[in-house]
Amino acid sequence: MDSFQQGGHLDLMVDHRTLGGWRIVGVAGELDLLTAPSLRTRLIEAIDQGDVRLVLDLSHVSFLDSSGLGALIAGYKRVRERGGRLVLVATSRAVLNVLSLTGLDGVFQVFPTVDEALATARS
Repeated sequence: MDSFQQGGHLDLMVDHRTLGGWRIVGVAGELDLLTAPSLRTRLIEAIDQGDVRLVLDLSHVSFLDSSGLGALIAGYKRVRERGGRLVLVATSRAVLNVLSLTGLDGVFQVFPTVDEALATARS
């Protein structure tokens, strides 16, 4: 797992693996103004290198602000331009509330587990 640090403390951790032709990107920590640019860069790089079937696992994200949403939207737009798909896994009330309040739960497919995301995305 890669870590992004700001101000001497750990703000965001990202790991990734491939399963059944899908790249699963796990994110943990706070997705905010300080950490969102790093995630955005990682997503865009992965997509540009050919990972166009992505599951973004936000189940360990404790905070999500508008900058974090911007990173998600940037990844979504880029993957759509490449003919791919990006789906989310989210379980925390904080993340689900932000997605709901912004209407982005109608843009992104959101699942409670990676297994459910993969099962639905494959069909």
